[in-house]
Amino acid sequence: MPSTPVLGSLALQGPSPTPQIVHVSPSTCQNLSLFKDLLKEYRKLDDSIGMRINRTTAQFREKNRQGSGSGESVENQACAYIWRQLLENWKRRTQIIEYCVGVVDASMDEKRNTIEDQADKPAEQRKLQAQLYAEEVKRNQVHNELTVEKIIRQRSLDAFRSRCRYFEPPSSDTESRSWWDSTRGGT
Repeated sequence: MPSTPVLGSLALQGPSPTPQIVHVSPSTCQNLSLFKDLLKEYRKLDDSIGMRINRTTAQFREKNRQGSGSGESVENQACAYIWRQLLENWKRRTQIIEYCVGVVDASMDEKRNTIEDQADKPAEQRKLQAQLYAEEVKRNQVHNELTVEKIIRQRSLDAFRSRCRYFEPPSSDTESRSWWDSTRGGT
């Protein structure tokens, strides 16, 4: 079974002085409502990307006005900052989804093995078969989140690129470039 990810509210992108640690456990993955609510929270940054770019640009403009800016253009600073937030958020969500995919898949394998062990008990086998069907539905929904994630990333990148037309992550940052290239390619 995959290791349990520990994630903080930085991924939730809510300005909080005390980050909340979210312990994602197998029970989180097994409870579809909780799993989907967690992903919904993590997707707030993507949902409000235009507003966040506006706010971040205003913050960097104010820093420059006060003389504490880096000298780089306000737009470049804001775009680089938002890009780092998006990237970290995407990585955290991917980590959660992949962890839960592993948990649900392992649970199904366990149920299949139990059904095989109960070959001499037809009533018990039927009961386990029904549980396996429910697990299959859950598995499909958790796996579907991988597709949803690709769509959300592409939509976020399109919004980001419409506001940060000249931004590209530095070629020296291979991880960032990898996410940039894969998202731009729609994979």
